[in-house]
Amino acid sequence: MSQPEQSSTPATPSASPLPTEVQSRLDEGKQRHEAELIEWLKIPSISSDSSRHDDVQRAADWLREKMNAAGLQTESISTNGFPLLVASTPPVPGAPVALVYGHYDVQPPEPLELWTSPPFEPVVRDGKVFARGATDDKGQVLTHIHSVCDWLASGQALPLQIKFLIEGEEEVGSKNLDEWLPQLAEKLACDVVVVSDSSQYGPGRPAVTCGLRGIATYELFVDGPSHDLHSGSFGGAVANPAMALCQLLASMKDTDGKIAIDGLYDDVAAIPEIERQAWKQLGADDAEFANSVGASELHGEAGYTTDERRWARPSLDINGLTSGHQGEGVKTVLPAKASAKFSFRLVPNQDPKRLTGLIESHLERHCPPGIRWTLKPDHGAGAMLADANSRYAKAASVAVEKAFGTPPVMIREGGSIPILARFQEVLDCDCLLLGWGQNDDAAHSPNEKFSLEDFHRGIQASASLWQAIASA
Repeated sequence: MSQPEQSSTPATPSASPLPTEVQSRLDEGKQRHEAELIEWLKIPSISSDSSRHDDVQRAADWLREKMNAAGLQTESISTNGFPLLVASTPPVPGAPVALVYGHYDVQPPEPLELWTSPPFEPVVRDGKVFARGATDDKGQVLTHIHSVCDWLASGQALPLQIKFLIEGEEEVGSKNLDEWLPQLAEKLACDVVVVSDSSQYGPGRPAVTCGLRGIATYELFVDGPSHDLHSGSFGGAVANPAMALCQLLASMKDTDGKIAIDGLYDDVAAIPEIERQAWKQLGADDAEFANSVGASELHGEAGYTTDERRWARPSLDINGLTSGHQGEGVKTVLPAKASAKFSFRLVPNQDPKRLTGLIESHLERHCPPGIRWTLKPDHGAGAMLADANSRYAKAASVAVEKAFGTPPVMIREGGSIPILARFQEVLDCDCLLLGWGQNDDAAHSPNEKFSLEDFHRGIQASASLWQAIASA
């Protein structure tokens, strides 16, 4: 995807106060907001786990009931997977239309033994709620739902139409939404998509995110002998699939942190110098960042800062390894099979389908004798860039500053929301990424959490956003 053209700078929207009735409703609703968040977090809506499919549906039903009760026009669209929830407030002639996107599915919670409290029994400690889905994405998308529901309950008319599209397959690639999107284009027509599924730059430093990396995920299967062998009788004479797997994975990256797959960097877009200079002004502290994730030191592609590496350069990570004996004690086996799950984060101009061909060529060249490999692509999506100077970005800055007490910084994020580039393509709209979480919220990891203070600030910012967009 090419860098979007920079528009002429629009006038900054005014930061006028919310209607008194709306503000009162928000202030009085804090305990209710928290209680409903905890109720929703108790539902183990793990889309990748077939044993939890009823729970994923239950999470969708919970949300639909809430939106129906608030008076939104709501429908559930059946797909080959989990339903797409679409809702809307009444049209406002002459005003922009905002579409809120989010997801009600969550990541698996394993390893369970590393959780301080059970992942689907939400606990509040030190002002933070700990549960799977707290920050990714139930807590964050609920801020927008609360703000709209409370605005409607106040008896005041919203200054623009707001639509919602909440899906249950974001954590597994949004395949069904991707297929349905063209058919829903008229129903979802909007001027700007609003997404809260990312992070602030740091504590007390809110952000408007203007870009996300794309993603490509794979599973690699390596086979050797027809069955497990005695390592004493056959070790050194028969190729070991576990060793071969490690060699193949290691061959994909060099010691300087650069991905060693021929052709991968041919399509990588350079980071615009204006962004590199702006990011340097953020004052990132590598030692502090390493400490926040529990690492002794940082390592990555030579020649780039930590923010550049995680926001705007491609990366490769092994996500899981399986082979041989993994139970208690020793079993000196030469395993017949080995497998790994790994993923790439992609930057503008990179194509997941082209990447698959490059990986296959790499494996063909580097596979040891006596070993057979099979590469299984899972899901992929391109990177997304938004215009940091759009009227909607300016409106978001006003709303965020009003709620958080400080102006937001403009950043990119290293994570991926696969459907956003498709929104830009199919709906021809702007995108706003407003993350209320923190980098240490442990999304996808044990002990995921979300600051309740940021949860409430997010609700306040969301309510102010509708007013700011309407006057943009």
